[in-house]
Amino acid sequence: MRDCSKKARSREGSKINVFFLNQEQITDMNLILLGAPGAGKGTQGKILSDRLHIPQISTGDILRANVKNKTALGIKAKEFMDRGVLVTDDIVVSMVEERLMMNDCAAGFLLDGFPRNMKQAEALEAQLVRIGKGIGHVIGIEVDKKTLVKRLSGRRVCRKCGANYHIIFSQPLNMGVCDKCGSAEIYQREDDKEETIEARLVVYEQETFPLIEHYTKKGMYHAIDGTGVVDGITGSIMEIIGQRSNNS
Repeated sequence: MRDCSKKARSREGSKINVFFLNQEQITDMNLILLGAPGAGKGTQGKILSDRLHIPQISTGDILRANVKNKTALGIKAKEFMDRGVLVTDDIVVSMVEERLMMNDCAAGFLLDGFPRNMKQAEALEAQLVRIGKGIGHVIGIEVDKKTLVKRLSGRRVCRKCGANYHIIFSQPLNMGVCDKCGSAEIYQREDDKEETIEARLVVYEQETFPLIEHYTKKGMYHAIDGTGVVDGITGSIMEIIGQRSNNS
């Protein structure tokens, strides 16, 4: 992936019309975690959530919970999902707002992969103003495209039980045979094929560059090298948000 943060810092132009928050409203533990598919957002999000004792919030989890609980927003979302189309931004953003108003977000929260585009970012900022919250840091886990493709295209799944493997990082004990159920049907999903991955990364880069530029101009964006060991990446993030990396 290109170094979007450097380009964002170097580009000049008119300022984006955004909602600016008072310093008192900004909490260092209100975080946004950005990164391309395969960058390690989920892994780092789980670790940070455990160490900082704040909820890890992803739109996928929120959508599933609302649909399962048959909330008003969940019913609306299901109509789109049943048609095989993306749930609209306004529904997703409303779900996020409701989630951020829950008690467990009082001391902080971690938005995992949200916002995905500028429309969502602007809607999020308007919401945060309404509920008296702000964002302290936006962490971008940056990994080069070649490494991302290698990570994602190596994924394999057991067709019978759904167990996950990787041809480099997490092979089954007997190649081609599932450790859990003994099935020999371990396969590569269409979404994990190189041509599909490369197309997804192009879309991600097109949508995310404006976000990086936006948060860089506000002095909130921090780029983290996502190619190191997991603990080292976590330590770098903890330093940015002013926490010791050995917090538990």
